[in-house]
Amino acid sequence: MATSIAATGLHKPLSSFHVGWGTSICSDNSIVLIKSVPEVVRVAKPVRFRPMMKNINEGKGIFAPVVVLARNIIGKKRFNQLRGKAIALHSQIITEFCKSIGADAKQRQGLIRLAKKNGERLGFLA
Repeated sequence: MATSIAATGLHKPLSSFHVGWGTSICSDNSIVLIKSVPEVVRVAKPVRFRPMMKNINEGKGIFAPVVVLARNIIGKKRFNQLRGKAIALHSQIITEFCKSIGADAKQRQGLIRLAKKNGERLGFLA
């Protein structure tokens, strides 16, 4: 009859049929239990990267220096508030234009995306 030896001490005898994962059989027919995984496995939270909403043309475009100068003068928080209001106003103007010419929502969304791309290229979103 063989015995099982664990990190915490001796346990009840096992037969040779109870050999499982994490055990090793010695030449003298005794079973030595080797714990390869601790009882409490601590797993750290995976590192999640936040997607960056960054302008690929930042610092480029003919209006970028003026935009950066204005942001430095009035402060980043106030600048972003004004920029948000300007973008919202521009989107409303595009929406009213689309209503007047009878364009559907898909075309309106396409025009808003085009306005954003043009603003990035010109440096308004620097």
